[in-house]
Amino acid sequence: MKAKQTVYVNEFTDGVLDPAREMEYRVKDGGHIIANTAPGCWGPMITPALRGGHEVTKPVYVEGAEAGDAIVIRIQSIKVTSAATASGNDKPVDGRFVGDPFVAVKCPGCGTMNPETTIDGIGQTAIRCNTCGEDITPFVFTNAYTMAFNEQKTMGVTLPQEAAEKIAGRAKEYMNTPENSIQNPVVTFAPHDLVGAMARLRPFLGQLGTTPSRALPDSHNAGDFGQFLIGAPHEFAVTKEELEERTDGHMDINRVREGAVVVCPVKVPGGGVYLGDMHAMQGDGEIAGHTTDVSGIVTLEVHVMKGLAIEGPVLLPVTEDLPYLAKPFSEKEKQEALALSREWGVAELEESYPISFVGTGADLNEATTNGMERAAKLFGIEVPEVMNRSTITGSIEIGRHPGVVTVTFLAPRAYLEMNGLLPLVKERYSS
Repeated sequence: MKAKQTVYVNEFTDGVLDPAREMEYRVKDGGHIIANTAPGCWGPMITPALRGGHEVTKPVYVEGAEAGDAIVIRIQSIKVTSAATASGNDKPVDGRFVGDPFVAVKCPGCGTMNPETTIDGIGQTAIRCNTCGEDITPFVFTNAYTMAFNEQKTMGVTLPQEAAEKIAGRAKEYMNTPENSIQNPVVTFAPHDLVGAMARLRPFLGQLGTTPSRALPDSHNAGDFGQFLIGAPHEFAVTKEELEERTDGHMDINRVREGAVVVCPVKVPGGGVYLGDMHAMQGDGEIAGHTTDVSGIVTLEVHVMKGLAIEGPVLLPVTEDLPYLAKPFSEKEKQEALALSREWGVAELEESYPISFVGTGADLNEATTNGMERAAKLFGIEVPEVMNRSTITGSIEIGRHPGVVTVTFLAPRAYLEMNGLLPLVKERYSS
């Protein structure tokens, strides 16, 4: 297929990111990807035919991208199209999966693996196996809510039972799920434990990245969720070493929003850019395990950076989202530092710019180490230096509990220049 300047994506995977599958979409280096994304987490989690816990867009081949390169993704716009959603804490249902309820769902009635399903009514017993009619939901809520949004998509309010059940009766309409999505809309469950809570919308992408070099369930393309695959009793089982083939596209970092730039590793020809799991809002950590999954329209601009061998995503957040200590210095601050340096005989002050390294692992400690090691390797320095710079010129911030963080600090100009990152970072943060 010939690469296009603009690619419109409205088709989805079956929940598996598989580098062996031919990429049906191709975009030129410097081109745009416009996607109608499907809700993540809960809808796919109650749709056994989706085998990865999410329903992300089919990967896009970026012309000129080869393994060992990187793809710069500029998030130009994110627009929520759902009028309502539902979410809450999850509880797996014993007897309805083999090892992993996100990946290997088994009907408790007929034993069919990952069967097609039908929605019969509303509530948490509405998802039924097409083969035998048994209730097959692999997850149920422990505490949950239905939330409606205003027309401007600036505010959400959680709803009482009557309103939640009204939305459940017209689930796909209210969630505005894309035509090619096969997920069962989560509002079908009509949860209403929280009523009258207000929340501001600030949408972002929970999934944005490139295709791993081995087939992985999409929600497990990260160092924390990927732990479920180590020695698993199903076909996607990996060793700890094989999990390193991930690309950490499932970040759930709320700073991956409109205006941000994400630099992603390329591990397969063409990179295979995919996206989804849009959230209407989320605090750091996604501590409930899930947040407000919505449909939306996203516009991305993609560029290939040749020879930038990174092991995981590098994030350039919007300036507002940077930690206080990592924000670019004002001219007044620079003059104050210059005067101080002359007083103490400092020959030259660093010219530095913000940069965030995404780290993932089994827990937050492992994720922090992973992010620091990635930074140290790229810049050719030792981890203790990264620790010092992150402490006095940056911060460690939780993306997702239990194991996604960002390691942010002000990096010297020379470090960025040696990897070709300086023009990109200067463009992002120069006043």
